[in-house]
Amino acid sequence: MSFRDFRRGPASALLLVEFGREKGLSATAVLAGSGLTQAQLADPNVELSADQELGVTGNLLQLLGQPPGLGYEVGSRYHFSIYGLFGYGLISSATTGDALALALRFLPLTYAFTVISYEEQGSDGVLTFAVPGLPPDLQDFLLARDMAAAAVLLNESGGEHFSLSRFTLKATAPTQPGNDHVLGIPPAYSANCNSLAFNRAFLSRPLPQANAVTVTMCEQMCTQLMQRRIARSGMTALVQHYLTSIDNAPPDLTSMARLTHISARTLKRRLHNEGTTFRTLLAEARSRSAIEMLNDSRLSLTEIAERLGFSDLSSFSQAFKRWHGVAPSQFLGTVGADAILT
Repeated sequence: MSFRDFRRGPASALLLVEFGREKGLSATAVLAGSGLTQAQLADPNVELSADQELGVTGNLLQLLGQPPGLGYEVGSRYHFSIYGLFGYGLISSATTGDALALALRFLPLTYAFTVISYEEQGSDGVLTFAVPGLPPDLQDFLLARDMAAAAVLLNESGGEHFSLSRFTLKATAPTQPGNDHVLGIPPAYSANCNSLAFNRAFLSRPLPQANAVTVTMCEQMCTQLMQRRIARSGMTALVQHYLTSIDNAPPDLTSMARLTHISARTLKRRLHNEGTTFRTLLAEARSRSAIEMLNDSRLSLTEIAERLGFSDLSSFSQAFKRWHGVAPSQFLGTVGADAILT
């Protein structure tokens, strides 16, 4: 079972179809091969697989010729209203910080394909976007879309004076110009991570439509909805999604339980019932991420070890040798990364 089988609502796919119409595309062409109809997308009770939305996304990119900046343009349309009950919970939160915390707890209920994490760096709050393994065209579009969509939600909760202090991308600057700004901020390319940073003072801003009863109701209903979707796709798939790409130290069992909104004991039991363990899934994620990081010449072995959560370089080297039969310092010269990743 893959996270791509995790169910989602129809609103995001409908937005893509409507965007295509504005660009002169027929809904039939944008939906081709997805198994979806316009009537289904208009039904709030319909649930799609991630693969179906990816199919719609791929059609849109192909039909429009993948123009530069398309992901940012589409992502700028992901306002609170598109997220349904989840979005209603965000605007009912007491402060921008409470809304962000709620969003991070229920990320599987959004339409994001990137793995989003939050940390505090001095006076800044930083959202980091780690891209899952997808074809490059989809990957680039979805990263841009998800970052722009997150910026929209921050802006709508942070108020009219909200602004980003930093916008970074790991990719190198494109040769073909395009609209790559987010909230008017151009990206700093060739960075260590894909991130949006903002002054943490915005997190204390009271939200004008705050309602404690409403947000509690939304939290309860979001919890129930997420658990139903997890039950269908499997806990393993959800954990793998959070571990897909590791830009910083990966979450431990307790942190993963918090991300999936269940107790550590329940998480262990569900993974056991599915024939795996958190330790096994973490090792698999570290193994794959280590290969990707080794191909980044800007990172030293010590930096890679730290990002993967190892206490020192020696521990990382020993683990890597167990995974791949050679030390990380020898890996690139002895075996192709593509052979391991496929």
